Amino acid sequence: MSTATTAPSIAPVTPVDTRPEWKALVAHADKVKPLHIRQLFRDDATRAQDLAVNAMDIHFDFSKQRVTRETLQLLVSLAKACGVEAKRDAMFRGDKINVAEGRAVLHVALRAPKGTVIKVDGKDVVPDVHAVLDAMSAFANKIRSGEWKGHTGKRIKTVINIGIGGSDLGPAMAWDALRVWAQPGLECRYVSNVDENDFYEKTKDLDAAETMFVISSKTFTTLETMTNAHTARAWSLKGLGGDEKAVAKHFAAVSTALEQVKKFGIDPANMFGFWDWVGGRYSMDSAIGLSNMIAVGPDAFRDMLAGFHDMDEHFRTTPLEKNLPALMGLLNLWNNQFLGCDTLAVLPYCQYLDRFSAYLQQLEMESNGKHVQLDGQHVRWQTSPIVWGQPGTNGQHAFYQMIHQGTKIVPCDFIAFAESLHNIGTHQDLLTANVFAQAEALAFGKTQAEIEAEGVPAWLAPHKVMEGNRPSNMILARKLSPRMLGRLIAFYEHKVFTMGAIWGINSFDQWGVELGKVLAQRIIPELSGAKPDLKHDGSTNALINQYRAWRGR
Repeated sequence: MSTATTAPSIAPVTPVDTRPEWKALVAHADKVKPLHIRQLFRDDATRAQDLAVNAMDIHFDFSKQRVTRETLQLLVSLAKACGVEAKRDAMFRGDKINVAEGRAVLHVALRAPKGTVIKVDGKDVVPDVHAVLDAMSAFANKIRSGEWKGHTGKRIKTVINIGIGGSDLGPAMAWDALRVWAQPGLECRYVSNVDENDFYEKTKDLDAAETMFVISSKTFTTLETMTNAHTARAWSLKGLGGDEKAVAKHFAAVSTALEQVKKFGIDPANMFGFWDWVGGRYSMDSAIGLSNMIAVGPDAFRDMLAGFHDMDEHFRTTPLEKNLPALMGLLNLWNNQFLGCDTLAVLPYCQYLDRFSAYLQQLEMESNGKHVQLDGQHVRWQTSPIVWGQPGTNGQHAFYQMIHQGTKIVPCDFIAFAESLHNIGTHQDLLTANVFAQAEALAFGKTQAEIEAEGVPAWLAPHKVMEGNRPSNMILARKLSPRMLGRLIAFYEHKVFTMGAIWGINSFDQWGVELGKVLAQRIIPELSGAKPDLKHDGSTNALINQYRAWRGR
């Protein structure tokens, strides 16, 4: 990470909890907390229709949230008072809103159509974006067609992306989500963990002659990524007879470090760059998605980009009252700040979105897990919720018990699709029935009187009571596709932006990951070689000594 060379001029940020709109929400929350979702539906006959938005084949139903129409009005007023719309416009303009690093925040430029003009420091960046996309497309088509041959003349059958964080989570998630569109005979795998078991398991059944590695590291210095990259290089050369020239036929790079890439042995023609205005967790639609483009093809990849752009334009132009990402951000903020809900469960009822919750963990928690405002003042309120989850119906047989009857309220985002990608019997109806039923049960529950009326003994009835009043969103989309995946990801990206803009924090740096990296570099040489003079805390010193003892050092 880089720091602005000179201290930027940052205007003092008005703490959000001092605003009258915030105080109005605090007072309003006292009125809403005693209300049950049952009562909210009973008192408002058109609630289900009015507290929902349809756009881009997405039906966003937030009627099962613990909100009234007044709540929504107050939340929108807060967003406007905090300048969400102006901050959104500044991002789309290319202003350097990442003040700590002196950078623009322009992941939206990665999916802007040709002819769009978005400038950074006076230069239109959109032509550069499309130049990289065109180069990626040409490379992907060579591999997909078989024109590209490995060192021994064999076709490439497996593409392994080596990266970490945003250079892994995004493309790995997209591979799972879009594997239906992958070319038969082409598979993607992802190595991120510096634990050697990860590399071993991803390569143990592969032929080096049929394997292509994509090394994803902007600087070509990321510790975990380059450790795995050099292991991959050695593995490839071992399987290809040791000829150094083989590296150029089996490695590509997503990087901007030309000299390091050349030194590694990668042909610079197969190096695909991106820019410092692309944050790692917002980069899957850049060259970081090269493995995805190879798998599904340039057309499907560009269709995904079009989906991102659909949501970008919706977020940029739609009034906050009907704006999908803004509304979801405001509802999340309401639950987090005013109803005391610390976590958010994202529950996709689609096995292809198996990694979606993990992807969103980084997107939200790395973006908004901050304790100071833009001007350095310490915040006095909760920021990022803890994001977690897994696909339904698996979660129903794991943690839903706590969601239904536990003592912590866990707001949920349910994601479902009306159409299946495979029509096998009645599976899709059964799956959809489950997601609708879970949202209904969380919201409305079941009272002791209702349970006893079914003949359950009075002593047992309390154990079966479901209190309900547990808030959820339902994101019902028509069908999963590359374009829909782009829309869903951008939906959450802009939701995160909305919340960060209200809190007055920088959602686009991540200094919290740095200290551990620095300390690791210090500890690495202390784990081997001559016994070191340890100067850590007592616990860390003891752990190093125990590790060395068990390794016979």
